[in-house]
Amino acid sequence: MSLKPCGTQHNSHGHSPQEAMATAYEFPPCARRCWEISVHKVVAIWELAPNWEEEEQIQCGERGIQSTFEPEIRHTASRLHAPGHVVPFDWDYRLPCPPVCVVFQDRARRRLTSSNNRPREDSWLKSLFVRKVDPRKDAHSNLLAKKETSSLYKLQFHNVKPECLEAYNKICQEVLPKIHEDKHYPCTLVGTWNTWYGEQDQAVHLWRYEGGYPALTEVMSKLRENQEFVEFRKARSNMLLSRRNQLLLEFSFWNEPVPRSGPNIYELRSYQLRPGTMIEWGNYWARAIRFRQDGNEAVGGFFSQIGQLYMVHHLWAYKDLQTREDIRNAAWHKHGWEELVYYTVPLIQEMESRIMIPLKTSPLQ
Repeated sequence: MSLKPCGTQHNSHGHSPQEAMATAYEFPPCARRCWEISVHKVVAIWELAPNWEEEEQIQCGERGIQSTFEPEIRHTASRLHAPGHVVPFDWDYRLPCPPVCVVFQDRARRRLTSSNNRPREDSWLKSLFVRKVDPRKDAHSNLLAKKETSSLYKLQFHNVKPECLEAYNKICQEVLPKIHEDKHYPCTLVGTWNTWYGEQDQAVHLWRYEGGYPALTEVMSKLRENQEFVEFRKARSNMLLSRRNQLLLEFSFWNEPVPRSGPNIYELRSYQLRPGTMIEWGNYWARAIRFRQDGNEAVGGFFSQIGQLYMVHHLWAYKDLQTREDIRNAAWHKHGWEELVYYTVPLIQEMESRIMIPLKTSPLQ
């Protein structure tokens, strides 16, 4: 974003020159984005509306600025002579991008001369300093999950002793398909894999329980009476280093995972979201998914209900790693994809990618 200096400096009474002096810059008409500095990273927030100069600006004192942006900001300004100016700040060496800019207004001017008199709490600029949390009328599971099905998914991660991986795969391929094919169990094996790139010597299993939590409870009860499965679990326990699982629901805008022929490799992309951002993520990806369906690579999208919370998992299928690279690069040439990435990246705390190879008995090949 290019900025044009307006050649003025502004002082704030009662503060040191280092804190109070800052060069004001004119906000260019073509500018479309502004940035917010958080304590550890720079995150994108709001896109400016075309008529942003007519928006009511938020009154922002120096105390509020410091409490929001310390310790990265090295210079602050409590007021500017005119709204619509920005102040450039020095950037901390920990931040991965160049200096950023924040819009301020003169504290003496509460409103711009505009016919727009919406309440101050509705001002978009207020979100720069205070994140507004909208009251939710319903649970995330009801707002984001499919209404026409009541399927529940279980995602299992088993870290296997390296010397036992072959034996582990063998017993899984003997026992798990029997449960999948038995109509007395209201569950299906969606897929079973070994991690190829990512955490090594790891097995990943994805189950669907058709009927939600009652189906899960029924399956668990019946498996405790299944002697073959009991023996399987005893043998498996001697092969594992650790294991964990999550209960998931499926995003309404993703297709349900269905068996597919191979050979394919699978990528499981896992995102740890910032708490409170799941609805926002779902809104953006409801649009983003159309950019990633040309090659039939989208397998399933899920969000956690029990286990590690605010987790999102996207499952993709590719012919090989080069095809994956080509498809992902092609998405950047589609109008709108870069904007959706721009807005979803700040919602993520951590992310991980696994490249997985399906076992021979996996319905997803």
